[in-house]
Amino acid sequence: MITLLLLCGALSGVTTVLFGFGGGFFTVPLIYTLAIAQYGAASPTGLAAMQIAVATSTCVMIFSAGLSTLHHHRAGSLDWRSVRPLVVGIIPGAALGAACAIGLNGDLVRYAFIAYLLITIADCLLRPGFLRRAPAPSQQVSGGATAGIGGIIGLIAALLGVGGSVMTVPLMRRRGASMTGATAMANPLSLPMAVIGTLVWLAMARHLPGTGGPGFIGAINLRAALLLAAGAWVGISLTSRFIGRLPDAVHARIYPLLLTLVTVVMVVAG
Repeated sequence: MITLLLLCGALSGVTTVLFGFGGGFFTVPLIYTLAIAQYGAASPTGLAAMQIAVATSTCVMIFSAGLSTLHHHRAGSLDWRSVRPLVVGIIPGAALGAACAIGLNGDLVRYAFIAYLLITIADCLLRPGFLRRAPAPSQQVSGGATAGIGGIIGLIAALLGVGGSVMTVPLMRRRGASMTGATAMANPLSLPMAVIGTLVWLAMARHLPGTGGPGFIGAINLRAALLLAAGAWVGISLTSRFIGRLPDAVHARIYPLLLTLVTVVMVVAG
């Protein structure tokens, strides 16, 4: 299990740098599957497996999104002017999303995770402006509307433990950003969501049966979180040198392909 968590952490580090995923798309299915295998689906911890996966993924995202943001900033690929207005809405949205996830049935959160992936894949493939870079819109979106979009991103990302990539990358792509620029912006947007979401999980997880025992801090599996973070550090460090080197069209096509693979894992894991 140690090797598997380290490898998954490294893979999540790679995708965090190149695709802005924040690791959630890989760590949530893995931790969910391991929790079911270790504790049994019918045990209190097994019934809370999806919440444990989301909480642990959110915690690890603080490290991976923060480190990836630093690398993108050094590479000059971050457009901070586009990031700041979204952060205003992401913070309250993330708090609400994490609070909602604690009170929901674990299967419901899993089904929502799968449905969200399918919608995003279809949006990337079928709606113009993602696979081929769209021109920048002639009219700028107002600050209030941007903050509202940020709130929705924060709510869904914290609810499912996936970071902001799955919404911010298509959003920025359709605003004319390159894939490098769009994925770079997903990392600083995932960071406040991860911090707020983790604090909410720590504060409210005592209301969730099956968590808080040995090896847990609230709903966060501490051992898994540390191993995933260690793997992510390796993956991010090795991949940062490739920032901006993937051809834009290839970069855009790999994104929905990875989402498809994660969807298959979540369906099979159930």
